[in-house]
Amino acid sequence: MIKKILLCLCLLTGSLAIKAQCGAVNNAIQPGETLHYELKFNWKFIWFNVGWAKMSVNEATYNGRSCLRTDLNSYTNKRFDRWFKMRDTLTCITSQQLEPLYFRKGAEEGKRYTVDEVKFSYKNGKCIVDQQRTLRGVTTPKHDEMDVCVYDMLSILLQARSYDPTDYKVGMKILFSMATGKAVEKQTLIYRGKENFTSENGTTYRCLVFSLVEYVDNKEKEVITFFVTDDLNHLPVRLDMYLNFGSAKAFLTEIKGNRHPLTSIVKK
Repeated sequence: MIKKILLCLCLLTGSLAIKAQCGAVNNAIQPGETLHYELKFNWKFIWFNVGWAKMSVNEATYNGRSCLRTDLNSYTNKRFDRWFKMRDTLTCITSQQLEPLYFRKGAEEGKRYTVDEVKFSYKNGKCIVDQQRTLRGVTTPKHDEMDVCVYDMLSILLQARSYDPTDYKVGMKILFSMATGKAVEKQTLIYRGKENFTSENGTTYRCLVFSLVEYVDNKEKEVITFFVTDDLNHLPVRLDMYLNFGSAKAFLTEIKGNRHPLTSIVKK
């Protein structure tokens, strides 16, 4: 489920196929930002609290460079562990310009534990991606040299939040490439327009609404609907996920260290 959550957070990517110039101007994020989420699952028309997630951004040094480190930890509570246990720990390192350098995901999901690791480098106008997945003690490496920028689940989120969606049109499709640990995959998002969302604490946000879709037999299938604040922070505040075994939601419950005022709040 955390993979779907992360995919849906990759929302304001715009056109990212710039040869090996895979950084961006960071307009939205500052070190010290921390976001907390509550995860809920629907079963027979009843919504259950199943877990939590926390994402934080801090300063770091990587290969002698001043960088940003982003961590995302998510887990299910003990009550839900009986049905499906999840303990995911993700880390990415980017340059100060949000250029992806390193990514790691350790995922315990059900009875399956995997470790995905990706290293990014840039040479001769190409994005070089060395990635590997370790499952049941077997490590499978993959090497790609791409003419377009490639991102991981977290670095694409960081960049996405700095893009300006002012000129987005309803129905606009947004494409990007992402390293998953075993391959570089194309992803598709569709902009749905604007809508207000009221959280459980009564705060109403003006939001941009997007959909992550898959194509099965040339038919479009909605995977996630998500809402992000229509302000300079572009914080994901609600995610609606359509899973094979039911539906789930994630709600932003606490914000610390946001860079800009939350001007998207309509009512508090």
